[in-house]
Amino acid sequence: MYKIIDGQKIEMTAEEISAHNSWSETEEQKLQKIKDLRLDKLMETDWWVMRGNMTEEQSTYRQKLRDIPADYDSSKYDELLARDSDGKLTHIVWEKP
Repeated sequence: MYKIIDGQKIEMTAEEISAHNSWSETEEQKLQKIKDLRLDKLMETDWWVMRGNMTEEQSTYRQKLRDIPADYDSSKYDELLARDSDGKLTHIVWEKP
């Protein structure tokens, strides 16, 4: 692993790597990421609402996004934030109709 100092790529020490690997996000930080993603997805689909003729699937998708905090407890946060090798979110709740 590497770090950037003054624009230079420097290899991390074993101690730095260990400290980096032991760091984990709090549940509050994960929930905030989820809420930010949800807001982005809702904003991406606001035009569906403005258009005035949303399909049932589109309406259901937006409602499921709004319900995420109530439908998923902290034990599911990692699943909601999981990404594939291309960086794409993998949980079904994020998939647009």
